Amino acid sequence: MSNELLWLLLLLVNFALILLVYRLYGRGGLYAWTVLCVITANIQVVKTIELFGMTATLGNIVYAGAFLITDILSENYGPRAARKAVFFGFLAIVGFTVLMNLALLFQPAAGDFAHDSMQTIFGFLPRIALASLSAYVVSQMHDVWAYAFWRRLFPSHRAIWIRNNLSTLVSQLFDSLVFTLAAFLGVFAADILFEIVITTYLLKAIVAAADTPLVYLAGRWHRRQLIRDTR
Repeated sequence: MSNELLWLLLLLVNFALILLVYRLYGRGGLYAWTVLCVITANIQVVKTIELFGMTATLGNIVYAGAFLITDILSENYGPRAARKAVFFGFLAIVGFTVLMNLALLFQPAAGDFAHDSMQTIFGFLPRIALASLSAYVVSQMHDVWAYAFWRRLFPSHRAIWIRNNLSTLVSQLFDSLVFTLAAFLGVFAADILFEIVITTYLLKAIVAAADTPLVYLAGRWHRRQLIRDTR
């Protein structure tokens, strides 16, 4: 299966799982998925792939799910609930980085087969984590603020697509610039770095546009009291 088809499959699976946890567990499920989202994305982003003829980092789809989550929370519960999800994601990145780097300090047993592979992936994690934290806080806090701003200007339910896309598309640009430069400056050549910035943003923008119907659907479930909400 080609990378492009796998990318589309990952997109659909990611969306379906976010909707599933929201339908079953409400905002509590979204908070939990935020933690899974940022940890998974920070592992996947170490891998670079060829996608639509361009070099890109993996993890864009899973990470973009965090923006869908904050938009659903902003729409149905307000900015305070969305900022809570951002806080959970921040703690997850910090905690995961600390725990995995402590694990690398242990001397492996003679028959161990995993240490070298873990060192390859998680030895690079502190820089990834620092870049991710910077990009995550800047972009997510902007997304929550911008969603509330555009909602005041376009308050109707029909205008969800306006506030969802205007908030997320700008936030994704901030995220792509901050993360890519902080994580990979000096690692890749300038032309590859520029290509990663462009492709990262374009892929996230596609995901942002594609997730708009999900925000409508989540809002409809919430209004009809179909969500098993937990605080």
